[in-house]
Amino acid sequence: MTITKIITTEVSTPTSAGTASSIGDATCVRLYNNQTGIVTVGINTLVGAATTNFFALPSSSVEFLQKTSTDVIWTSAAIKANKVAFTN
Repeated sequence: MTITKIITTEVSTPTSAGTASSIGDATCVRLYNNQTGIVTVGINTLVGAATTNFFALPSSSVEFLQKTSTDVIWTSAAIKANKVAFTN
């Protein structure tokens, strides 16, 4: 059985590419969409980068995002994020 280990306190995600965050240099991020609608999540290699990969996160859902420690994320509306790890 896999168990989620919370490494940092929950934070709100930045809402623009210019303020994107690595969420504490995380390689695994737990995202929780506490908004009433779909939120778009952007992943960049640099803060303010022109090339961004996006995905849609439905309302009231949780997603675990694996990334490099230097990749940064931002969202179309502030949602909750934690740096996490998985244990057995």
